[in-house]
Amino acid sequence: MSFSLSQLIQDRQADQYDLHMKYISPHMARVQHIIGFDKIYTRGEGAYLWDADGVRYLDLLAGYSVFNLGRGHPAIKQAMMEYLSLNRPTLVKMDCPLLAGLLAEELVKRMPPGLDAIFFANSGADAVDTAIKFARYAAKRPRVIYLDHSFHGLTLGTLSINGGEAFKKGFDPLIPGAVMVAMNDLEALEKELRKGDVAAFIVEPIQGKGVYIPEDNYLPEAQRLCRKYGAQFICDEVQMGLGRAGKFLCCEHWNLEPDMVTIAKSLGGGYAPVSAVIMRREINNKVFGHLKRAQVHSTTFGQNDMGMAAGLATLHVMDEEKIVERSATLGAKLLAGLVALKDKHEMIADVRGKGLVIGIEFRPPTNLAMRAAWTAIEAAEKGLFTQLVVMSLMRDHHMMTQVGGPGVNIIKLLPPLIIGDEEVDAIVQAFDTIMDETKNLKGRVWATSGELIKQAMTG
Repeated sequence: MSFSLSQLIQDRQADQYDLHMKYISPHMARVQHIIGFDKIYTRGEGAYLWDADGVRYLDLLAGYSVFNLGRGHPAIKQAMMEYLSLNRPTLVKMDCPLLAGLLAEELVKRMPPGLDAIFFANSGADAVDTAIKFARYAAKRPRVIYLDHSFHGLTLGTLSINGGEAFKKGFDPLIPGAVMVAMNDLEALEKELRKGDVAAFIVEPIQGKGVYIPEDNYLPEAQRLCRKYGAQFICDEVQMGLGRAGKFLCCEHWNLEPDMVTIAKSLGGGYAPVSAVIMRREINNKVFGHLKRAQVHSTTFGQNDMGMAAGLATLHVMDEEKIVERSATLGAKLLAGLVALKDKHEMIADVRGKGLVIGIEFRPPTNLAMRAAWTAIEAAEKGLFTQLVVMSLMRDHHMMTQVGGPGVNIIKLLPPLIIGDEEVDAIVQAFDTIMDETKNLKGRVWATSGELIKQAMTG
């Protein structure tokens, strides 16, 4: 009997949460149920998802920026189907694959000056691990500096440079030589660099957890200090690159010229996992600079043709549809609409972002009854008020969002870069409506606060 994927999905679709409860992550399945996210999605197209009941949801997470071009983009889908029809040999290993060379050529065209050598990997964490490894070898120095609140991945190496303590707890000992400094504190950065044993300073130009944006002079000065003390300056563009922040690379907002850049997520067009480290040639030469070192670092699927084809198609679509310009234009409109709500609703403390990455931060109200409600839910777990807003967006407005990180009252918006004016207006209207509803303690927003407190207290 032949294998039918569509038949298998049809037969077992209703079992998906039970399967995860039994075999994968029962705690994650429980979380989805508690917050009302336990939908069974049967279709994804563009900026939207549809569940088994035909309800449409606006996806404001975009797979954490995997779907910058939306789901099922026809041009990328066609490229994938065309590739499969060619029966090309892939992962031969003892060759130099054409598509990898072509994708490298296209990426280098889009990089800041001096970045002309590429290593392909599979994920963002994989790329960051590679960058750290290369930096330490090239510099012959052991230490790496990273920022508080940063997020570079959750492998052992990237966890060591993760600025969120909630992710690290219980996984000690981590890789030695990782040192955290606060964003915007140039004195602390220089103090560490001056010791002369720092291989690299790694930053997200805009931090994904919390959408924290540095002061205007911080990154240019940090780059200057790295040059002064011989440390490499690495920009992690895994989430913020490829148009997300209104530039091809987020670091372009500060005219930076890093020594290495990491990219991933949307490079695969939502069809294939692929990442890359783009570096200065001298770094590549130090790592691989001898025939005996030609394979000193590799990853099995790093140059697979499916990923390379997806990357080439993605870059083509970005050019043809002017995705970077679209992100800048629509992002400015969305940001302006949400900033306007700040004057109307006192619980909105801040709205910040660039392009189509936006953070909305909340604060306690001055009204005594509302402040008591805020205090009660925040006492159970910091960030639970924002979870109420996330749940309301999903339940009442069919918009999928997420709290911007552990212990923060921030919602992060990462919509597909293909959204239009209709979606922008809908997002602003949804936040306006919900913030109005928060003023009614017996209304829909606060209705589930008791259950959330109970779950937070019991775990």
